Amino acid sequence: MSLVVVGSIALDTVITPKGRRDDAVGGSATFFSLSAERLSRVNMVGVVGKDFPLTAIREFEARNIDLRGLEVREGKTFRWGGIYRKSMKERETIFTELNVFESFSPVLPPEYRQCDFLFLANIHPALQLQVLDQMEGKPLVGLDTMNLWIETARDDLIKAIRRSHIIIINDEEIIQLTEEPYLVDAVRKVRELGPHTVIVKKGKYGAELFHYEHHGVYPICPENRLEDPTGAGDSFAGGFMGYLASRGARECCYEDYHEAMIYGTVMASFLVESFSTDKLASLTDPEIRERLKMFKHLLKSKTS
Repeated sequence: MSLVVVGSIALDTVITPKGRRDDAVGGSATFFSLSAERLSRVNMVGVVGKDFPLTAIREFEARNIDLRGLEVREGKTFRWGGIYRKSMKERETIFTELNVFESFSPVLPPEYRQCDFLFLANIHPALQLQVLDQMEGKPLVGLDTMNLWIETARDDLIKAIRRSHIIIINDEEIIQLTEEPYLVDAVRKVRELGPHTVIVKKGKYGAELFHYEHHGVYPICPENRLEDPTGAGDSFAGGFMGYLASRGARECCYEDYHEAMIYGTVMASFLVESFSTDKLASLTDPEIRERLKMFKHLLKSKTS
């Protein structure tokens, strides 16, 4: 089944207690695609400048990623810089240079418009709506957002949420969006807008899945080391949507969503073990299978 992601492709400068990486390949569409392509063909939509490394494009091409939706434009690629303090729980943005991303207006190739699964990564809600307007089929739509859009583009965000089936959001953002102090009330209010599935990320406490009448709680998956958490949420989303797409049906059952949560959590745990996309790029199938087995055992022990 076809999966389309629309999001940012960037060059990041990241500083953590474990080191520093300049001009590292990043962006929501990048992390999502490298996580999802393990299970499903991914059609990537985004924009980069002429300075974007050709080696990175070749890396995408060598994988299960279609680049007909990637625009290479005159100018510089979107750049972001951030620093993580000792605990790595919070980060400080030290610079943002939108460059070619500032005028990004996603245009989907005709082949993408009949996709079965669509993920709207963390971009301006007006762009998310622009993508939705180009859909000719009826894809299962997942959406990510952030506090900035809740503050500055609330009306467009609400419109995009109403046209989505799945929303991925953290606990602070969903309370900010709904103005409900309790999580269960906040989730109910979001679901009243339209989505049948709400995934609430809770940092070191894992995530919760609300799917129709079902509810699941998932801890984080233990990683071997923590070097750079940039892109963990995008990698989770890629694993989650990639798993659903691999099931070959837009009407997935709760068990599919449960397995998708597991796969997304495991992929995010690998991502944080290195700077940029290093670990996702070198990851082997046996490594994934082994960690899936370990995490499922962990889940079983917590519920038994």
